[in-house]
Amino acid sequence: MTDEPSDRPVLGGDDTPHPLTFMVLVDDSDEMRKALRFACIRARATGGRVVLMRIVEPPDFQHFKFVGDKMKSEALGDAEKRLQRLAAEVQRLSGRMPMLTVREGKPSEEITDCVREDPTISVLVLAAAGGKEGPGPLISGLAGSFGAGLRVPVLVIPAHMSEEDIDRLA
Repeated sequence: MTDEPSDRPVLGGDDTPHPLTFMVLVDDSDEMRKALRFACIRARATGGRVVLMRIVEPPDFQHFKFVGDKMKSEALGDAEKRLQRLAAEVQRLSGRMPMLTVREGKPSEEITDCVREDPTISVLVLAAAGGKEGPGPLISGLAGSFGAGLRVPVLVIPAHMSEEDIDRLA
């Protein structure tokens, strides 16, 4: 037996590989549910986990600090409630309780920071919007500095995919 380090990722200092961890950005879009479904089913199939991240953008109300602070507090509280509601669905679909995180800031920066800070995150799962507005700002930004700053692959679920398509693919 040698003391040379293994090339495989390890968890807890033993030779057990890290399970895959799928991060889903939780927003209020319809397509988010497609990304969530894929991540949950894939996590179940691989023995992995799901991370739900909700990002609250800072209020654009700077005139009265008290009002801005109150708006921020309410937004953070709403974000936590939204994640708690989704946690039961994630457990049902994936077989495990998700990890939950709420952050404040610009979405592309917060996602990049979270992925950099948490080495267990393996894949970022997003879903493309299906409207005339395009696929969405994060997916559009993947070709630029946002995508270049990520150390994990990004899996984009097309807007036209049905639940059955997602289940079959995952």
